[in-house]
Amino acid sequence: MERAFQAQIERPDSPSRFVVVCEHASNFFPEPWGNLGLTPEQQVAHIAWDPGALPVARALAGLLDAPFVHAPISRLIYDLNRPPNAASAMPARSEVHDIPGNSVIDATERLNRTRAVYVPFHQDLSRLIAERLAGGIAPVLVTMHTFTPIFHGQPRAVEVGLIHDSDPDFTHCVAEAAQAQSHYQVQVNEPYSAQDGVTHMLAMHATPYGLPHVMVEIRNDLVATADTQKQAAEWLASALTAALGLYDSRKGHDSCPSS
Repeated sequence: MERAFQAQIERPDSPSRFVVVCEHASNFFPEPWGNLGLTPEQQVAHIAWDPGALPVARALAGLLDAPFVHAPISRLIYDLNRPPNAASAMPARSEVHDIPGNSVIDATERLNRTRAVYVPFHQDLSRLIAERLAGGIAPVLVTMHTFTPIFHGQPRAVEVGLIHDSDPDFTHCVAEAAQAQSHYQVQVNEPYSAQDGVTHMLAMHATPYGLPHVMVEIRNDLVATADTQKQAAEWLASALTAALGLYDSRKGHDSCPSS
């Protein structure tokens, strides 16, 4: 595989402690994989990316003056929030949709995609975090996602989910700050949790360094327009800033209480 799909990084030299990541930002299907046999409707559906996540994450990073790292291609080619040995990294089926181009993937193809997509993205993010740590900035990792309001035919009532890896403290601080603003219904470890295998990004880049972190999931019908995307980014920026203040004030004392 000659071509490598590097992470897209904006404001890498920002002094903010926050680092915003959007690993399901794109529904671009480049060669040599093409559209994986998907219809045009499937290529813009939630199976291919997280609709609304990119504009919310970009606006959020701008409000926080934070580095912003996002993926350049569809998660159906490689889901950057999954390890190379996970079937869900290159899924043959996503929710109720078969993915023809992923139906039979041999070890050579898995290796090619891993080298082209997974390795360069995570190397770029690792470098950014390492350089910030070396420069005396303790990063706070925020990963931005959206989820579909109906999954396998079942409606989801939760509006915003906050998910953590092994250390829950910062996520609970975010929940406390977010719930105080009472704009959205917020729940911790919904609609997914680490037990669902969705915290690979956090486990790779935050947990080994003991960094505060949170995975944000917003129901995608709530960020379907430019106005609602802007509103969500402003709400998140306020909640995250307040949460970091709570976290720092309680660090070494009492951690933020569980929600």
